[in-house]
Amino acid sequence: MIIDNKEFQKALPVLKKIESFGYQAYFVGGCIRDALLGLASHDVDIATSAFPEEIQAIFPKHFDVGLEHGTVMAYFNGDTYEITTFRTESEYEDYRRPKEVTFVRSLEEDLLRRDFTINAMAMGTEGQLIDYFQGQEDLKAGRLRAVGKAHDRFQEDALRMMRAVRFASQLGFELETDTAQAIKDSASLLEKIAVERIETEMAKLWQGQHWQAGLSYFIDLELYRYCPLTENGQASFQKMLDVLSPQRAFPSDTFAWAVYFSWLSVTCNLLMTLARLGKCRISKTG
Repeated sequence: MIIDNKEFQKALPVLKKIESFGYQAYFVGGCIRDALLGLASHDVDIATSAFPEEIQAIFPKHFDVGLEHGTVMAYFNGDTYEITTFRTESEYEDYRRPKEVTFVRSLEEDLLRRDFTINAMAMGTEGQLIDYFQGQEDLKAGRLRAVGKAHDRFQEDALRMMRAVRFASQLGFELETDTAQAIKDSASLLEKIAVERIETEMAKLWQGQHWQAGLSYFIDLELYRYCPLTENGQASFQKMLDVLSPQRAFPSDTFAWAVYFSWLSVTCNLLMTLARLGKCRISKTG
């Protein structure tokens, strides 16, 4: 059972203590995905039906790091654990953050708000897996699929589109058809997202073992058109795909950007030369 993983074993007493007070508690999210894939996981996420003030009472030693989102950092047996109350989220503002968070007692309601089915699974103290949205099937199929209506997930949080192409890079998964179409339809919303958020996802994409897959989706779904410094970079990205070895990951995201900008500069200089010679016309969109 995946609960035999040492990180789960270490945190298991936290879940059991919460349950001893009559509340539900589960491991959730990416740590379940990674365990099922046999990948190393360095921390675990814990979700519970206990409200923040109830967690504070259960764990007197705690840090209040995100109470408005239902998160308490509890100190237990010499370690700290991030514990978050089941919640639902209202209409999102600026395509990134919910206007209001409502704490609930239902695990299913909490998992419904998550991005992709492979990140929407939970596991209880006996190793029982809760999978309302067929995340296991998608893991086995190597498929990335949005929870519920794909369009709604990306309208809520536009950064999820970058997370999708990043997961394609890290895991080598294919995007499910409706999910891919919803990303393409919503791509322009990336203009609403802070540059540093996009850059963080791109850094992870560049260093993925399947970066070609992630970059191909980044181009094909037209995300590049709405990100800073990439809107005119389709040719440079395509050259990276055509020329570089598909078996080799980039040593760093800085190296990847250096390659991109070097070829972007060559492309731009060539276009300017051709334009001066009257061989082509340069449009504002490149």
